[in-house]
Amino acid sequence: MRDRVTELDLLKEDIKSGPGAEATARQHAKGKLTVRERLEVLLDPGSFVEVEAFRRHRAIDFGMQHRRPHTDGVVAGWGRIHDRRVMVFAHDFRMFGGALGEAHAEKIHKVMDLAEAAGVPLISLNDGAGARIQEGVTALAGYGGIFQRNVRMSGVVPQISVMLGPCAGGAAYSPVLTDFVFMVDGIAQMFITGPDVVKAVTGEEITADWLGGARVHGTVSGVAGFVYPDEVSCLEDVRFLMSMLPSNNQELPPSVVATDPPDRSNDSLLDLVPSEPSIPYDMSAVIEEIVDDGEFFEWHANWAGNLICGLARFDGEVAGIVANQPRHLAGVLDISASEKGARFIQFCDAFNIPLISLVDVPGFLPGTDQEHGGIIRHGAKLLYAYCAATVPRIQLILRKAYGGAYIVMDSRSIGADLSYAWPTNEIAVMGAEGAANVIFRREIAAADDPEEQRAKRVDEYRHVLMHPYYAAERGLVDDIIDPRETRATLIRSLGLLRAKHSAGPRRKHGNPPM
Repeated sequence: MRDRVTELDLLKEDIKSGPGAEATARQHAKGKLTVRERLEVLLDPGSFVEVEAFRRHRAIDFGMQHRRPHTDGVVAGWGRIHDRRVMVFAHDFRMFGGALGEAHAEKIHKVMDLAEAAGVPLISLNDGAGARIQEGVTALAGYGGIFQRNVRMSGVVPQISVMLGPCAGGAAYSPVLTDFVFMVDGIAQMFITGPDVVKAVTGEEITADWLGGARVHGTVSGVAGFVYPDEVSCLEDVRFLMSMLPSNNQELPPSVVATDPPDRSNDSLLDLVPSEPSIPYDMSAVIEEIVDDGEFFEWHANWAGNLICGLARFDGEVAGIVANQPRHLAGVLDISASEKGARFIQFCDAFNIPLISLVDVPGFLPGTDQEHGGIIRHGAKLLYAYCAATVPRIQLILRKAYGGAYIVMDSRSIGADLSYAWPTNEIAVMGAEGAANVIFRREIAAADDPEEQRAKRVDEYRHVLMHPYYAAERGLVDDIIDPRETRATLIRSLGLLRAKHSAGPRRKHGNPPM
């Protein structure tokens, strides 16, 4: 027995060391950590428990029978982050370029099934070149099993994908089926067809980074929610995100003891937000002022910048924030912003995270590009997501809220539990200038001084239908609050709604606009 145990220990050490120093040096030369170095950064020290470390593939064609390393190019198991369990699998690019074969896929299936059964989050560290060509259709079937599990687990446990290398072909679909995608600039790429195929088919010459690098997916396509300059900072933020998420959809997000007073006055807001609705300001500064310790974890910070989405704490409790950003496109809603908001709202609703909507929106972005691109259909995604959400929902109108965009941004009429407004709010079908031009156009045209008449009618419309208390008088706003009391008001409201329970209609599922 002692001899067998010694043999076992030596074999396990050999497995942990990987394919050798030369392969490790090549990995480091690319600016990349090895698979086990990544796990050391991601997980609490000494917490990783590996499964199927002895697994080998069974392929016998194209010389594969002579290359049968243990782990088969993927390290899988469970560990802890902030002392909470997570399941994890991580590709080892040093073996077969991290390509997925039958045994490789079955290991991933194993940890995904365990994550679902145990009700714990799943994190994937992706650094693989796609399906293992030498194994043919069995590799493709392995991807199918992963996709099916991604969908089955969606809304059940949080799924996080971390892109730390190439991800081509069908392999790109599993990450986008998960809840969050992290990418490291310079080493991670995602694309359906690589640069060589693009050149052969279209004649276009393009680099892998410009085709599907982190910056492209973080700013243009919207595939990556988070982009980082290096692996360590990326994995550290994965740990931070995990501190704000529940383990599964049957739990509430983890709470902490707050050091930031819940009744802290927000005096700076009086000067931060201009009362004139056309003057831009930074909504991010408003968010940082009202949340605990100014900590806001923003999602898709560099894509669809006219809408801000992210997680923060209020008196130690997690909440999701959706906010118009007047500094970018005046905070209008467009196709990208609608998709961004809808996706984030659905995630928060699935995992019991309350929603706070900070509204300062002039409407939907006009133009043929938006109309032909389907702004009606895409805007309806945001509307559908809000209407379907059953978590606590609080709306705060800072300044303007015009037209359909006011309704879509979680108004009382579509189910917000509580609606507040600052005394600078303007809620109307459209701005006073546009409204006066429509209602009084003949009168203005016939006047001796059209500009004077237009100004008179604009003031009249604003005084009658757009004064700060108009919506409150009709029960569409619950209270007009002093901006300095914003944080305290939101915390009191979240406390009231924490035990909210809403049973929806009995159905298989809805049919949202896609």
